[in-house]
Amino acid sequence: MAGARQIGLLHPGAMGAAVGACLVEAGHEVLWASAGRSAQTAARAHAAGLTDAGSVDELAARSDVVLSICPPDAALAVARSLGSYRGLLLDANAVAPATAAEIAAATGAAYVDGGIIGPPPTEPGTTRLYLSGERAPEVAALFASTRLEARPLDTGAPTAASALKMVYAAWTKGSAALLVAVEQAAAALDVAAVLHEEWALSQPDLERRSAAGRAAAEEKGWRWTGEMREIAATMRAAGVPSGFHDAAAEIFGGFDRPGPP
Repeated sequence: MAGARQIGLLHPGAMGAAVGACLVEAGHEVLWASAGRSAQTAARAHAAGLTDAGSVDELAARSDVVLSICPPDAALAVARSLGSYRGLLLDANAVAPATAAEIAAATGAAYVDGGIIGPPPTEPGTTRLYLSGERAPEVAALFASTRLEARPLDTGAPTAASALKMVYAAWTKGSAALLVAVEQAAAALDVAAVLHEEWALSQPDLERRSAAGRAAAEEKGWRWTGEMREIAATMRAAGVPSGFHDAAAEIFGGFDRPGPP
C-alpha cells in the first residue's frame, strides 16, 4: 500500500491494541515487543494483528514511528526505554503538559503530543486522538479513514493535546471519584438507602452514574490514580487548586489492579 509505514506500539493494553488494530487495517505494519509482557498482552496483540519484534530495541530499530500508550506513571520510563531512537515518537498518554515536555526531552526522537478521549476505538464515532506539535498532521494522516478520528490542534503549544486530555478527564474521572467517595461516606453513616431514595426524587441520573463510576473504578481505578496526580499537577501549574484531584487519586488508589499487564 502506498504510504504504508512501520509503526511501533508500546504497549498493547486495551486502548493500545485497539489503536494498533486501526493502523493495521489502514495498511501499516504495527510492531510490538513481547519481552517481559504477559500472555494476556500477547493475546491482545495477536487479535489486533500486530507483529512481534521481540524487544523494544528491535522495535525501535525497525519503526518509522513509535506510539506510546501506557499507564501515565510509566510514560517517562517507556520513552526512555527507546534509547537512541531518532524517528517520530507519538506519546498518547494521560499526562500533564509538564510531563509531556519532559518526555519530549527524554529522547532524541521528533515528538508529537497526543491525548485520547473516548473508549478503545472498536467502532467509528466514539474516540478522538487529539494531536499537537509540528508533525501532528503527519501522524493524523496515519489514521485516515479509520475508526479513530485524529484531530491536529490548531495551536502553537506543543503539549496542547495533553492539556486538553487533562482538563477533559478532570471532570469525567474526577466526578466519578467524587461519587465513589459520596457512596462510601453514605454507607459509613448508614444513610445510603435514604440517599438513593432522595436521588431518585431530585437527581434521577445520579444512581446510574454512581454505579457506572464504581464499576469503572473497580476495573481501571489502579490506572486512574496516576492520571489524577497528573491532573492535579496540571491544575497547580494553571494556578487552580489541585486538591480535588489529589483526593481523587487517593480514592482510586483504594482499588486493586485486576490482572497482569
